[in-house]
Amino acid sequence: MTSVPTDTVSASDIIARETAHVVQVYRRAPIVITRGRGVYLYDVDGREYLDLISGVGVASLGHANPDLARIVAEQSLELLHCSNLFFHPYQGVLAERLATLSGLPRTFFCNSGSEAVEACLKFARRSWFTAGDRSRTGIVALHGSFHGRTMGSLSVTADPHYRDPFGPLLGPVTFVTPNDDAAIATAITPETAVVVLEPIQGEGGVRPLSQAMAHAISDACQKSGALLIADEVQCGLGRTGRAFHSAALGLKPDLMALGKALGAGVPVGAAMFSAEVASKAAFGDHGSTYGGNLLACRAALVFLTELTERGLMEHVAEIGEHAQATLNALASRHSAVTSVRGAGVMWGIEIDRPAAAVVQAALERGLLINRTSDTVIRLLPPFVITAEEFTAGIAILDDALTAVIEEKAS
Repeated sequence: MTSVPTDTVSASDIIARETAHVVQVYRRAPIVITRGRGVYLYDVDGREYLDLISGVGVASLGHANPDLARIVAEQSLELLHCSNLFFHPYQGVLAERLATLSGLPRTFFCNSGSEAVEACLKFARRSWFTAGDRSRTGIVALHGSFHGRTMGSLSVTADPHYRDPFGPLLGPVTFVTPNDDAAIATAITPETAVVVLEPIQGEGGVRPLSQAMAHAISDACQKSGALLIADEVQCGLGRTGRAFHSAALGLKPDLMALGKALGAGVPVGAAMFSAEVASKAAFGDHGSTYGGNLLACRAALVFLTELTERGLMEHVAEIGEHAQATLNALASRHSAVTSVRGAGVMWGIEIDRPAAAVVQAALERGLLINRTSDTVIRLLPPFVITAEEFTAGIAILDDALTAVIEEKAS
């Protein structure tokens, strides 16, 4: 059997086949998605869902974006891949655009945010090795962090649930409680090679780093000489209404990890380096078979054009103001909501109980959201969402919250 015509195969058949043959590491909702349009997804039975999670922050331009679809079709008829043994026309253009946006002049292309974090960690270590300091290997990260699932990125992810089954991991890593200024000043020493942080923690509950903590980290890095990695995989590339949230905090990273929104659905990641860090690299230090392929680069250029030339970043900032007001109003109607955090199109709604039941109730009502940090409802809608669409989604969430709260009360 070479294909599965979804108009003749039921959702239960598709789920059963995957359950039998795919490694079971994902706890999936029992729906089968087959197509999308804008901020909506549709399942195999034709049911419509308003998507406020966008593939966990990936579908930045919404689903079935016409410009992206055209580029994918064009490139697939020309050339998808030629390997990094040769040049192609798009990798340098994309790197130049990212350098202009970030202020970091060099890029290594890969396929995901985890790979980008991995590359940043490797080249932070490489930088000190080349400088002749082979003992400077320490890493400082933050509790609540999530940087990925490859061995290096997992090593700087704090949650023991993710870490413990795969130890021993890369070290030494010191974890510091976010917003503990005194602890971070003590943890970052002349033996620290690099500090890695999310300007807004995503999996940790959509928790922005405080301005005071950002200043303490910058000060400690400057005094000790430690390098700084900003993991902007989830919060970067315009999701908060600014190009990068690290800049909003006054941070000046030496390395930056990008992914998710960059390809608008086409897998691509990027590790950004300062000139100083990049100068320490040598031929053969790192590589990626698929990294920076023609299709991925062209997809990323479509996204960056929308973001920086067609007003998408300004749109996200405007939607963020509307989202803040809408979510504050939601919180005022539900005493179970204890906090609303975020910016742009990245929001966490903390409630006083596990959020899984709310996610399920929303799904039953045609709204896609997810939970993180157990009690936080996370919203990562497409950048292109309108105020009306966001309001419609929160109305469904309001109903879901009410149903869950009333059910518990009864």
